[in-house]
Amino acid sequence: QKTQKVVIYFKQQIDCNMKKIIFTFIFLLLTNLSLAAMSGDSGGKDSGSNQENLYKAAQRLVIKAKKLEKKDKLEKALKLYSKAYDKLIKAYNKDKKNPDILNYLGFTLRKAGNFEEAEKFYLAGLEIKPDHKGINEYLGELYVKTNRIELAKERLEVLKGCKCEEFEELKELIEEN
Repeated sequence: QKTQKVVIYFKQQIDCNMKKIIFTFIFLLLTNLSLAAMSGDSGGKDSGSNQENLYKAAQRLVIKAKKLEKKDKLEKALKLYSKAYDKLIKAYNKDKKNPDILNYLGFTLRKAGNFEEAEKFYLAGLEIKPDHKGINEYLGELYVKTNRIELAKERLEVLKGCKCEEFEELKELIEEN
């Protein structure tokens, strides 16, 4: 009889705990759905800031990936470049005329070894802003990597008067090859 009372007691506790768990799960689910609905793109003025947030988050991932790459943690760096690319594609779908987004799309693809696709994004960015320092440097680096030194020199020529680190870095890379 004592055993039955103990079993009944534990059964009640389990039922009570299950109800709490189910309630908590439903509460969390509804909270997440509400937050998702509130942060969704309504096409209003929030869509620009959402695109900017995606770009900035991707930019932070790229910076972290570069640091990992310098430490020879290439696999971890590639994962971050991939995450950055996913965010950049979402930002690009909202703003196809932003050369900074196109620059980082090209950069992340180049780092992943997809030179052909990277080049397309770089060139699309240059159509919008031909003197974009980052695009010219990174496209030049792509040309060096793919043994097209003359095209890399053309990118260097665009950067010639900028007195910027992009010019110096590309110049050094070309001279090494």
